[in-house]
Amino acid sequence: MSDTAPAVIAPEATRELIARYKGRLKSGGEALRTAYETRPLTEPILKGRSQLVDGVLLDIWQDFGLPASAALVAVGGYGREELFPCSDVDLLFLLDAAPDHDLGERLTQMIGLFWDIGLDIGHSVRTVDECLEEAASDVTVMTNLLEARLIGGNERLFGHFATRLRGQLNVGQFFKAKQLEQEQRYTRHNDTAFSLEPNCKESPGGLRDLQLIGWISRAAGLGTRWRDLAHHGLITDDEATELRDLERFLQHVRIRLHHMANRREDRLLFDHQEKLARRFGFDATDARRASEVFMQEYYRTAKKVSQLNTILMLNFGVEFFPNRYPAAININERFQCVREHLDVRDEGVFDRHPSALLECFLLLQQRSELKGMTARTLRALWRGRKLLNAGFRHDPANRALFLRLLQQKRGVVHEFRRMNQYDILSYYLPAWRRIVGQMQHDLFHVYTVDQHIMQVLRNVRRFMVAEHAHEYPLLTRLATSFEKPWLIYIAALFHDIAKGRGGDHSKLGMKDAREFCTAHGLDDTDTSLVEWLVEHHLSMSNVAQKQDLSDLDVIRRFGDVVKTERRLTALYILTHADIRGTSPKVWNGWKGKLLEDLYFATQRLLRGATPLQALGTPIRQDEARNLLRYYGLRPGTEDTLWAQLDTVYFMRHDAEEVAWHTRMLYYRAESAEPVVKARPSQAGEGLQVMVYMRDQKDLFVRLCGFFARLGFSIADAKIHTTRHGYALDSFLLLVPGQESHYRDVIALLEHDLAERLHQPGAPVDQPASGRLSREVKHFPITPEVNIRPDERGQHFIMSVTAADRPGLLFDVAETLAHHGINLHTAKIATLGERVEDTFLISGPGLAQDAQILRIEADLLEKLTI
Repeated sequence: MSDTAPAVIAPEATRELIARYKGRLKSGGEALRTAYETRPLTEPILKGRSQLVDGVLLDIWQDFGLPASAALVAVGGYGREELFPCSDVDLLFLLDAAPDHDLGERLTQMIGLFWDIGLDIGHSVRTVDECLEEAASDVTVMTNLLEARLIGGNERLFGHFATRLRGQLNVGQFFKAKQLEQEQRYTRHNDTAFSLEPNCKESPGGLRDLQLIGWISRAAGLGTRWRDLAHHGLITDDEATELRDLERFLQHVRIRLHHMANRREDRLLFDHQEKLARRFGFDATDARRASEVFMQEYYRTAKKVSQLNTILMLNFGVEFFPNRYPAAININERFQCVREHLDVRDEGVFDRHPSALLECFLLLQQRSELKGMTARTLRALWRGRKLLNAGFRHDPANRALFLRLLQQKRGVVHEFRRMNQYDILSYYLPAWRRIVGQMQHDLFHVYTVDQHIMQVLRNVRRFMVAEHAHEYPLLTRLATSFEKPWLIYIAALFHDIAKGRGGDHSKLGMKDAREFCTAHGLDDTDTSLVEWLVEHHLSMSNVAQKQDLSDLDVIRRFGDVVKTERRLTALYILTHADIRGTSPKVWNGWKGKLLEDLYFATQRLLRGATPLQALGTPIRQDEARNLLRYYGLRPGTEDTLWAQLDTVYFMRHDAEEVAWHTRMLYYRAESAEPVVKARPSQAGEGLQVMVYMRDQKDLFVRLCGFFARLGFSIADAKIHTTRHGYALDSFLLLVPGQESHYRDVIALLEHDLAERLHQPGAPVDQPASGRLSREVKHFPITPEVNIRPDERGQHFIMSVTAADRPGLLFDVAETLAHHGINLHTAKIATLGERVEDTFLISGPGLAQDAQILRIEADLLEKLTI
């Protein structure tokens, strides 16, 4: 290399270099892939790609004539020669001094060339001092530099850098920083490996958990292989072998993901799971797809990785901080406290006292000073899990102990998750074993069945804890005053336990729940409540999201099912927790309000209220008047407008909405101009929009088209016509990912929609086109449309089930308008990527079966993707 090389390479020469090295990388990559597919071994392809890139980069380094005082260094995964097919290439340009203009120009051109030949480069240009300064303040930089490997250039400079970096490293601080980093990463992935589309690198139990162990081991000088950790007594020889096998499985998953996607893709998306299963040699069974068999193997791997990661992190803590804690403190004859962790007093405790397999979790709940279990206790727990046999389960003392775990004031969720992690739940509740790692092929669950149940248990538990009262104050008030709240925990554990067996999982789960309650000595009243909750855990959600809550018959039928206020409260708590436990995308404040409205309406009915009182109509009117007085409107101001509004209007709108409408309209009840008002939703998410104008043909279609064109999703619509012929329509609009920007669009929406409504002859806005989600493509839904008369024969109820997509409601509205059908309410229930919408409609043609069939056929044609 020469310091006198030209500052930059001419364009013609650059094009020649790009063609040469791009072809070299392509042919080398294809050869590595062919060799891997012929004989799938992880080390040859990962190390082979590292060496391929090494050769190309070193030649380019020489082509550019970089100074002899500089060094080209591989860092991160590339540094440890573990370069996956489409991984980025992390580089450090190590200099002895800040680059001058000439060197800066050459480095800039060279880095551009790296990108041009198809390398995804992550680079830094630093001196040794700058590296050390960055590493001291950023643990991620320190981690990358720990794995530094010289590709070419100044060996002495690199050696000086490595020596100073090692001298600066504080192993204890590094361990604590990586421990915190792992906790933050787990939080980003909801503390579970059991999402339906996990990330094989970043999710708990993924490759990052193993890499973290490697970084800490390397930093502490404990070696770079699993056998090295066994040699130092941190794991057993069997665990070292198991870690090697687990690592290879996850590496195979990531390699094949990159090959299938032809890009860096670490998520096990539905699109890839079936192909991966075939490449791993998994076949479908009578009951499960090949992808489900493969994913269960993945989940077993992730669970074992998490277990071994926990054991090693505990042992690292002992290794790095040996004298920080006092001597062991005896708790009882079976357990002691060691370094703030629960420890078996000897490794035969569980063999001699099998009930201690449950007792250890109870002690963790009861003793707040205990932060977990020691490594040897976790090992003993895993080995002893099979002691929870039929004899153990039938022992009254063990049954009483299990109930006590549910009845504790703290640690319920944490310890049940730990029991699931170490298979204690699977052996104590045989029905649980069937749902561990079980996929849910729908468009709204994002967790396996067992992890969904754990999420529901967590949500119920949070209602019981005062520190979380600000999240859902009403639920917290109801839950904390509920007698025996642990009964709802039992219902949560069993509500989905029968999924995947065939048949109605609510009925089958009810039977399991009854057997559990009877076996564990619950009295008839408590048993009846639990089995009823399991049987009806979907009822409240279905009524709130799919039926008209302003219809007294709906409330009365639901009240007939519930029968008692205690059941109602327990079901409200469980339903709220269940919906929120399916997926972060499924829940929103509007669904919470629907459940709350149904709860209070049913509560009033059960307490003996009259029909109008049960629906809250007089209460709403009084509350609305009070709000109007609060805003300074004189008594009677509302009379002119309210005279045009019938009882149905007051039944369908809450007091706050009525007051808002009145404030906007009391002085323009006869307005000749359209009135459009919007505000942030009082339910916490979205925009509430009110449209008031003389009714006109196809108004709802025009509104749907306008909102869809702007990218809004209609979550709820209330269509009302006043006694004097005005349309008073209310909408709740959502824009996914735009929650914090609703205020910015209010003025624009009000102005543009009012202008649009001034032009009754203008063409109807067409929805913006959009792509179908991956979930819909992978799990297509056959659309369903059903039109039936309501109980009183005055209106018809139309239910629509379909895959969600842009413009869906517009298509429904347009079809109804084409057939001359009047729309009164639209209840939009979006469950992930699945919509289950319910419409209250009327029209002269609905009395004829042939007309209903034509409408249903036209809708099905529009809804079929």
